Amino acid sequence: MFRGSIVALITPMHPDGEIDEASLQRLVDFHVAAGTTAIVAVGTTGESATLDEDEHCAVIRRAVEYASGRIPVIAGTGSNSTREAITLTRCAKTVGASAVLLVTPYYNKPTQEGLYLHHKAVAEAVDIPQILYNVPGRTACDMLPETIARLASIDNIVGIKEATGDLSRVARLRDMCGETFALYSGDDATGCEFMLMGGNGVISVTSNLAPRQMQAMCQAALSGDCDRAQHLNQSLEALHQALFVQSNPIPVKWAAAEMALCAPGIRLPLTWLSKEHHDRVRHAMALASLI
Repeated sequence: MFRGSIVALITPMHPDGEIDEASLQRLVDFHVAAGTTAIVAVGTTGESATLDEDEHCAVIRRAVEYASGRIPVIAGTGSNSTREAITLTRCAKTVGASAVLLVTPYYNKPTQEGLYLHHKAVAEAVDIPQILYNVPGRTACDMLPETIARLASIDNIVGIKEATGDLSRVARLRDMCGETFALYSGDDATGCEFMLMGGNGVISVTSNLAPRQMQAMCQAALSGDCDRAQHLNQSLEALHQALFVQSNPIPVKWAAAEMALCAPGIRLPLTWLSKEHHDRVRHAMALASLI
């Protein structure tokens, strides 16, 4: 469905933690101008865990409105409650999102059968393209390739964001799920190799800051130009690492504020980037020619 660099968009906030809609509009315009393939609104990087249901739907609606058909919007609608995931997914469909991204249920640690039935229930309840999202480092729950393959047989489950960083899964998932099932890396550090091994793109944190560079790297990798892709990725490698010196999206929101892309706003329990990490993130930004 989507190929290349897909930004896991931050949700800009004022210093008091309220959503900054003006900055959200500017960010959407920024990614349209940069050639980003698609926007993920209200995913992990968009602080979905601390937005209430009304805010969650409002940010999706505004992102779709600001995109105005110029760039697809993929709405993050996952939850550890199947009912809530269905409600959020219905909201995304109603406001015109192109697809949804559904994280594996976190904290309650369902079985593989529970994961299958959860995603099957959402897919059957809402007729919209759905991308699975496996990030066991956050959720304490790993959706195994066998479960992904079962879900891939459901018509409107169209792909997966694999954020394990385990490149051995690429070939296995491609073999088990078929050529038409989209495979997206959710790990910027291994995203280039993921695509060179047959993936379709990266749902990227780094793209918040360096969208043109990320898209150029992705296009080179997708075209099979290994040397060019790796060369373009080299200037981003320090940034891929630095944006996780503290929990995402703490570093990327700090860096975005440094670039005047948004105000310095984040919600508790997340806090602003610790001063001890400022120089490392700035250095990585400089290596990527962002400052």
